Amino acid sequence: MALKNEARTSYNTKTFYREYVSGMTSRQLGQEFQSDSERLKKLYSDALRETNPNIPPAKIPVFQKFLSLLAALTKRLNPVRRLVFGVALLSFASHFLLSFFGIGQAFLLPVAFLALMVILLIELLEKSDVQKELDFARDIQLSLLPPSEVKAGRLETCSFAATAQEVGGDYVDIIETEKGMYVIIADVSGKGMSAALYMVRIQALVHLLIKKMHPSPKELFLELNDYVKSNKTDKTFVTACAAYFPKDADHFIFSRAGHNIPLVYSKKHDSTFRLDTDGFALGMTSTTMLRKKLVEKKFQFDPGDSLLLYTDGLVELRNDKQEEYGENKLDGILSIYGSLHAKTITQKIQSSIELFMGNQQPLDDITFTTVHKNEPRQTLG
Repeated sequence: MALKNEARTSYNTKTFYREYVSGMTSRQLGQEFQSDSERLKKLYSDALRETNPNIPPAKIPVFQKFLSLLAALTKRLNPVRRLVFGVALLSFASHFLLSFFGIGQAFLLPVAFLALMVILLIELLEKSDVQKELDFARDIQLSLLPPSEVKAGRLETCSFAATAQEVGGDYVDIIETEKGMYVIIADVSGKGMSAALYMVRIQALVHLLIKKMHPSPKELFLELNDYVKSNKTDKTFVTACAAYFPKDADHFIFSRAGHNIPLVYSKKHDSTFRLDTDGFALGMTSTTMLRKKLVEKKFQFDPGDSLLLYTDGLVELRNDKQEEYGENKLDGILSIYGSLHAKTITQKIQSSIELFMGNQQPLDDITFTTVHKNEPRQTLG
């Protein structure tokens, strides 16, 4: 019986631990700790530069460094919490100072501890509320993405999107019109909420332009460049690719604005090739200059062919050995599975990156989409 009780206690302890750390492995916990340490180190460095701009860090006294870090941390609190934090520090200091002179003030230490606990609990509650809002924003962003699988005539697409943070700046879209289908992928500079909000604005504008103008990929990018460049104080830029598949045609029209070079599998030649066309990222230059430099080309797209568009987060993905995933792995997968359905190709890439990453967490958003053209159906008789 004792052994059974011990086993049950051990199981409960393990269960509690797993729940307490949200199921994270020791490696993931180490990565989180390292990430938090890096953030604190950056805050510390910024604080030293701000308070002592003309003094090398090595020559700053330790006590002054501590005060600089404390001031930087305190500034992040709102005035009320800053006041409570000050009361806690004053209570701690008074307790030890009075104890040094032999004057007992037993209530000061509990007051300091209670004040710090109040701040901690409020900060945790606020962080929880922010996390809920971020989760809600993530749900909204995911709802704006196209269905993972889209079929339009003999064309089919399958897309994958994963953000490094709660929300991200990658954009993929499949837009069907009466005349054909647009496949667009883009990457907004930066990460997090600002990039995500910008992406949503870009997406809305893309849908509006296509509905209103039915532009070619180049015309679409020129219109988008006007928008991105309209705010002269904003340094945001966007890399993008767009492929337009006219209805029932044996080709697609393509343009690339500084984005990663897509790959195409040709069943006829049983090989892959790169869509290496010229063009600057949107927002990097004037629309007049972009009009001269941005190239639009027509490419053959026969039954059995596949097109793969992706963002830099896929090829720049690193494993625990700090090796990059790279374009060669994508080329290899497409060379083998390029004649199969879009869903199969996408699943093979997913399996490949999961195996490559192991327990490593991606540092950038990962987005890609596959377009495949099916063979015509054989009729009997």
